[in-house]
Amino acid sequence: MRLPLQGGLPPVAGVAGAVVEIACDESGFSGTNLLDPATPVITHASVDLHVGEAVDLIATLRSGFRFSPNEFKSGQFLRNPKAGAALEWCLAALAGRAHVHLVDKEYFLVTRIVDLLLAEPSYAAGTRLTQDRRPAALALYRAGRSAGPDWRAFLAAFVELVRIKRRRRPDRRALDRFFHARDALAPGGVLDGLDRTRVWDFLTRLSDGDRSIPPPLEPMLPALAESVLFWSRGQRQVLVIHDEQSALTAGRLRRLQQVLADGAAVSPLAGLVMVDSRDDPRVQVADLLAGVARRLPGIIDDALLRPLLSPTSLRDPESDARSTPAPDATGRPPP
Repeated sequence: MRLPLQGGLPPVAGVAGAVVEIACDESGFSGTNLLDPATPVITHASVDLHVGEAVDLIATLRSGFRFSPNEFKSGQFLRNPKAGAALEWCLAALAGRAHVHLVDKEYFLVTRIVDLLLAEPSYAAGTRLTQDRRPAALALYRAGRSAGPDWRAFLAAFVELVRIKRRRRPDRRALDRFFHARDALAPGGVLDGLDRTRVWDFLTRLSDGDRSIPPPLEPMLPALAESVLFWSRGQRQVLVIHDEQSALTAGRLRRLQQVLADGAAVSPLAGLVMVDSRDDPRVQVADLLAGVARRLPGIIDDALLRPLLSPTSLRDPESDARSTPAPDATGRPPP
């Protein structure tokens, strides 16, 4: 028996005007465990295919392969020796019809520190709407990556600091550990702007349930926002069909909807409808694309995927933030 789907924000009334309907899924979601070395990135893929087009694409990819009749998963697909040619065809078929937003989880944490602790927190954090803060985040990320174990300790202290449940008081000891980890890094730079009183006030607002603050450890929200902004192109609304994702609650989506309106009368996010991926071939294509984007290095020429990647992906533009899992005995990556 299937349980009721969680999350979503279906349109209250009929959507009028120019509207595009996209189907989305993610790969690499690890909850609040953003420092898991096994999944260093999360990818959010979206396609604007019609159902019939998605059915035809999957049928073509299945030809000559033996896969599950319900879903088409990237892990099993990439293990097939014919995956290279099939992927080359698939990515070419999706040109102009797909979009992938990639989030380096470590870089995401850096943007959270900059956007939430050094500026006024908002649901725009981590999106192009806060692009003016990217230079500071990028400088911090690059400096931190060269700091060795102290950098990972600092990020872990931040995760511990903000992983608090609403209606529970912040932990002064976690605050002390966070600033101790900050002080262990080389002095100077962006982190000098951190202030104990300001950070404590932020934690208090978070624990008190201030809903103007986005969940600090949830990369799905800015990833979804970027997908919507891409497909909207400033001219049309976007109706999202999404595989079930409990992080995308109605309350969070409503606040994101308001932020993306950016003062306009109509938000580019028309609504978000949750579906079971087994029931929607468009979401299955998005799932396949998200998984391929996360696992692609070493499998097929990266140039095939690059045109589909969002230029506002949360990663260092001068380095490949993606990490290839260790290959198995056949030389192919694990699922």
